[in-house]
Amino acid sequence: MFFYYFNYMIKKYYSILFAFVLFALPVKGIYGQNNEYIPSIEKSRAEKDVYMRDSAFSPFNFKGKVQFEPLKYFPVDTNFVFKSKLIPFQHKDTVQIYGTKGEGRKVIKYGYVTIEINKKQYRINVYKGTSKQGEEYYSIWFTDKTTGRESYYVGRYIDFELNTDKDFIYTIDFNLAYNPYCAYSYAYSCAIPPKEEYIPVSITAGEKIFHNAETE
Repeated sequence: MFFYYFNYMIKKYYSILFAFVLFALPVKGIYGQNNEYIPSIEKSRAEKDVYMRDSAFSPFNFKGKVQFEPLKYFPVDTNFVFKSKLIPFQHKDTVQIYGTKGEGRKVIKYGYVTIEINKKQYRINVYKGTSKQGEEYYSIWFTDKTTGRESYYVGRYIDFELNTDKDFIYTIDFNLAYNPYCAYSYAYSCAIPPKEEYIPVSITAGEKIFHNAETE
């Protein structure tokens, strides 16, 4: 009886230890062992190029023809993948931001997530907006030290899908950061990230500047 109890406790101990190590493992460690992650990002980028080139609704075709070139990206980097809970603000203020053509837009500052880079934590706000079609969306808008140099001078976006579980752990993946449509054509106006959304590090992940942005 003692042998079986001892064996049970040993198995239980190691299962708890394994779970703890897995939870404590940096995101880089988890994704570094996943051979499918980088190819999946590269595949989605290739598919986006096809859409941008061929779709009648892409910013290269919808509001006047813009010369297409493949979009440009930083190499996929698992150091810029983070895990965080969403902390909703108790008072969700409605704030006004501006588009690149000067028009005001009202959005709700919904909550924030946290990331850690070089042992320093940063808060990143999540905004709730409503599209012209009346659909609600959640988004992260940011600028960083690459903005205006290696990445688009207005800033970049990351889509955010809200989960109803308050304890849900979100993945904030800067490899998915993308340029708004105004990066490709001046026919579009896009939201300018507020000054407080500046991250004082170089986020060398996601989409880079599109050098033909001057082409209308």
